[in-house]
Amino acid sequence: MKAVYSFTQISILLNQFQTSEVDNKRMSISSYAKFCVRVSLQLFYQYMKEIFEKYDVVVGLEIHAQLLAKSKAFSYDKAEYGAPPNQNVGVITLGHPGTLPRHNKEAVRMAVKVGLALGCDITEYNQYARKNYFYADLPKGYQITQDKTPLCRGGFVTVKDADGRDKNIHLTRIHMEEDSGKSIHDMDMEYSVVDYNRAGTALIEIVSEPEIRSGEEAFQFVTEIRRLLRYLDVCDGNMEEGSLRCDANVSIKLKGSEVFGTKVEVKNMNSITNVRKAIEYEVRRQHEAVQKGEELVSETRRFDALKNITFSMRTKEQVNDYRYFPEPDLPPLIVSKDFIAEVRQDMPLLPEQLVAMFVTELGLSQYTASVLTESKETAAYFIEITRHTKNHKAAANWVMGEIKGYLNLNALDITRFPLSAPTIARLIALIDEGKLSNSVATQVIFPELVKNPMSDPLEIAARLNVIQTSDAGFLQELIDEVLTAYPEKVAEYKSGKEGLLGLFVGEVMKKSKGKADPKLTNEMLRERLG
Repeated sequence: MKAVYSFTQISILLNQFQTSEVDNKRMSISSYAKFCVRVSLQLFYQYMKEIFEKYDVVVGLEIHAQLLAKSKAFSYDKAEYGAPPNQNVGVITLGHPGTLPRHNKEAVRMAVKVGLALGCDITEYNQYARKNYFYADLPKGYQITQDKTPLCRGGFVTVKDADGRDKNIHLTRIHMEEDSGKSIHDMDMEYSVVDYNRAGTALIEIVSEPEIRSGEEAFQFVTEIRRLLRYLDVCDGNMEEGSLRCDANVSIKLKGSEVFGTKVEVKNMNSITNVRKAIEYEVRRQHEAVQKGEELVSETRRFDALKNITFSMRTKEQVNDYRYFPEPDLPPLIVSKDFIAEVRQDMPLLPEQLVAMFVTELGLSQYTASVLTESKETAAYFIEITRHTKNHKAAANWVMGEIKGYLNLNALDITRFPLSAPTIARLIALIDEGKLSNSVATQVIFPELVKNPMSDPLEIAARLNVIQTSDAGFLQELIDEVLTAYPEKVAEYKSGKEGLLGLFVGEVMKKSKGKADPKLTNEMLRERLG
């Protein structure tokens, strides 16, 4: 966009246009209209830029992650998604008199894993508490959670700031608790119905410090958390199903001020992209409200993904009094140093460790290593290929190229990819041995293999008559045919246009139907052309 016009310049130009004679006017009507639109947009962008530069964005996130324990946090009831309503509900989940909850060791193990992965300090003495509030899908009328003694303290998540530099977003705490049930409002015209299957499911809540400064940083933060949870096999990270939920506390403050603005909580964001969109909208809304002199209200808002806006649910006129007190039915949870050491021993390699290994041991670039570790399943598949081939760069190219393209085209994840890692390694070996060209392998053999995953690549190549040849006599005949067909290009090549060599190689490959060895063809052409 061109430089912004000053108000004085605009006034002069408009006056010149309006006072000139029609025959001698400096602009046509259409030019004048375009000019006005351009100037208006420039002024608007400049105005909004000045507003945004006056304030800092302040965002803190609360992420609830359902743990993949087979039973619920404090009972033997099954914890599974998709069961018929109110099937996985027992007397402990419903809080019947005389029932007693008990700790779920596997859920604790998973939570400690997350804490260790994020660099947290693990609390040895854990006292659970009752968080009292009434809601239809909270069967006991209170939630068992952690208040004064969260399981994990500190830690951080690394994101990229606006300048592309690493920035650590610190964590306040990670604590354990149980989930509520689920209210459903669209099954009955007059009533809401409640499914208690989810009630009591083991959760961890990850709370960040208010150090996030944009929707993009929030997007990266949640993305990294979800990736880590999946690597650890403690949560499937499915936001659409509610196993990962995120609330954002958003406010703005004058730059340099230590006083935060009025905080607004945004809920109902069912994807990581919507987390970014909701925060970006809310920041704009708060900026505009402040500029209009409107008073921001502390409230809870929901995000409408269709309209890309937030809207008010309820105001927070006062801090909720949850009347926390120690849970009398649960003994304190002691997480010993031996238990922590045992969990640490069982930790899988984390993304940053895999990236370092791929770069230092396999010779891949930082970018390639980062792409390969975006998901645990992709990284595992790539590692399995490298167990069958030493050509690690070719393995990476196949995963990031043909395999990823096939998965995207068919809307699949890599766990449903039909070809085994040894099959891909076999393809790479055939290329390295000179039996297949890369183009034949990707464009001919690969499509056949995904249709017939149990087939042998070499057998397919033989059946389709595409095995690469290094027969010098055969190649010489093709080279002579190509050079005879392009005498003018040969003359241009000999006069110094050596880039034409690629044309000749390509024509030989066409005539051989992809069977010519490109390297040998290249060498023979250079020799033939002198």
